[in-house]
Amino acid sequence: MTSANPTPRTTGAAFAGRRLLLAFGMAAPILAIASTLAAMAAYPGLNPARQYLSELGGRSASSPLIFNVGVFVAGVMAALAGAGFGLSIAALTSARIVGGLTASVFILAGYGLSQAAVYPWPDPRHLAINLALGIQLAPLFLLWGLWPRRDLARLKGFLALVFLAMTVLTVLTKHLLLPSLVNDANVGWWERGYAIILVGWVGVAALSLERCLRREALIKKAA
Repeated sequence: MTSANPTPRTTGAAFAGRRLLLAFGMAAPILAIASTLAAMAAYPGLNPARQYLSELGGRSASSPLIFNVGVFVAGVMAALAGAGFGLSIAALTSARIVGGLTASVFILAGYGLSQAAVYPWPDPRHLAINLALGIQLAPLFLLWGLWPRRDLARLKGFLALVFLAMTVLTVLTKHLLLPSLVNDANVGWWERGYAIILVGWVGVAALSLERCLRREALIKKAA
């Protein structure tokens, strides 16, 4: 009889390595948000409604290192987490190609974040941060790769909602729909809300997959 949750043969040590990489995915959003809040607190006269996040690490900021160091480390963590996501997909469903695609968008996003931190705004090289937007495809790749797993229905539903939310925010912030909704008086709040979703979902997905791998390791240990 075919199992409802196809799982390749993977050793407990391999599961432990994947779980460690996923831990970076759980930590990266916390670090990114904490460094952003700290940088905002250290920026006198900041207008969060009108100013972009990149300005926290720019010339006008009094303590730009707070933001830039946090973003750089979060970028490295995102790349490591991407490897964890890709290897987890391969371990749980044997979907190695999808796992590779998932890891690739995370690695590109991590590179973009780190590059943007090394070259703060308004340096033109700071625009490498746009590579981080590629992470919007990651929920779709994860959904695709994990589709055979019936025990991950809640995670798959969450990924679908995240992708939908990011798609709506992209349409609105790019003025493709309701062009007057996002304007100079509120663009900062829109960007911050977008950023929270963009990085926050990673921690939730990493935690869910880490728990799944832990269960798999226990099952193999008991077998």
